[in-house]
Amino acid sequence: MDSYRGHALEGASAIDLVVALYDGIIRFLYAAIAAVERDDAGARRIAAKRALDIIIHLQARLRMDVGGQPAQTLSEFYASVFAQILQASQASSKSKFEHAIECVRNVRNAWREVAKDTSLGEVSPHALAFPAHQNSEAGSSAPSEESMPRSNWTA
Repeated sequence: MDSYRGHALEGASAIDLVVALYDGIIRFLYAAIAAVERDDAGARRIAAKRALDIIIHLQARLRMDVGGQPAQTLSEFYASVFAQILQASQASSKSKFEHAIECVRNVRNAWREVAKDTSLGEVSPHALAFPAHQNSEAGSSAPSEESMPRSNWTA
């Protein structure tokens, strides 16, 4: 399945990659909810940590110097969702995880709308989320879950 995902993202635009990362956050938050329902604290922490790692990855790639107010707003959003997920994990709260999913899904859907709007062709999404991403001609590939930085803390 990971190989399939990797191939599906090879020709993806920067915005498509951002949407895929949001999908990953949502997927891990659903995994955390399933762990809460099973009363599996270890699986809950792992799933929450994976979602948080993606948020850290997204926030670290914001370019405030280029993205201006939209980048600042995204930074604040990431900080808010990060805190929500930490609280949900600590409280083992299905409803708090669901609220975080709703927030992430709303922003994800906004990114999907941006991806659909062909008139935004001259707007660089790199200014907001992927400034370091290079095209395939430069020899780099899309960021994968394995290439994202890992931290040693637990949620």
